Amino acid sequence: MKKVSLLMLSIMLVSVILAGCGDNNNSDNAAAPVTPAETTPAANTTDNAAANQEEGYADGSYYAEAEIQEDTEWQEVVAIQVEGGKIVSAKWTALNVKNGGIDKSTYSANGQYGMVAKGKAQAEWHEQAAKAEQFLIEKQDPAAITFDAEGHTDAISGVSIHVNGFVELADKALKAGPVERGPYKDGNYYAEADSFDEKSGWKETASITVMNGKIIAASWNGIHKDGGTDKITRSKSGEYGMVAKGNAQAEWHEQAYKAEQYLLEKQDPALMTYDDGGYTDAISGVSIHINGFVDLAAKALENAK
Repeated sequence: MKKVSLLMLSIMLVSVILAGCGDNNNSDNAAAPVTPAETTPAANTTDNAAANQEEGYADGSYYAEAEIQEDTEWQEVVAIQVEGGKIVSAKWTALNVKNGGIDKSTYSANGQYGMVAKGKAQAEWHEQAAKAEQFLIEKQDPAAITFDAEGHTDAISGVSIHVNGFVELADKALKAGPVERGPYKDGNYYAEADSFDEKSGWKETASITVMNGKIIAASWNGIHKDGGTDKITRSKSGEYGMVAKGNAQAEWHEQAYKAEQYLLEKQDPALMTYDDGGYTDAISGVSIHINGFVDLAAKALENAK
């Protein structure tokens, strides 16, 4: 009987010890804290940033223009459109800061820049610019267009013009981020009067260039019923001769330039007011009729809306 009692006591003591150990283990598990490292690893932030970079550029319109240089009449500009993180269009041209008028690409397309005729290239400027634009769309990175110390590249077949300006402006625009667009559709727009003026023999014309939705270049000119050079050319040569005839204090092309610049500033022909005679008090130094230019600019921009 004593042996049985001792055996039963031993069993009871072992059971108590085991139960106590079990309670301690459960208590430790319940009290174990959850550390921040176990919830959101810090490395995720870096991974997300890298993933966003791989997605491409932010959708929108990009635009940049070069600083005006005193030793050249052209100021280069670049506009880029991004959709779905990819560059889908690129436009490279230049503005004539001394004479105004049409942009360089249009000037070249009209045959007025004349690189081929002058023996300076095998293709016109606007044709080579288009190849550079397409190369950027293909490569999706301005850095892919390498150039030498003079700005020439071997990366793009058929391009012998300086591309450094295009590359630098494209890079500048993309790094700056999307900008606000204007109300117009990008492109070149043209309008001319319905007929030649019976008295003067002139028919007025207007050419408008839009980039990033805004008017960046405007040309007011005229063609004569008897042919020959345009109105701006005759004015510059003195053949039109308004000042010599005592009809004005400035030549026609000088006043036309001021009207063009006013349109670039206002961005809307409707804001260029004039009286019943076609004259305006809004543009200093302009005494010629501006109604023809205003009407034709509005007509040209109808296709840009």
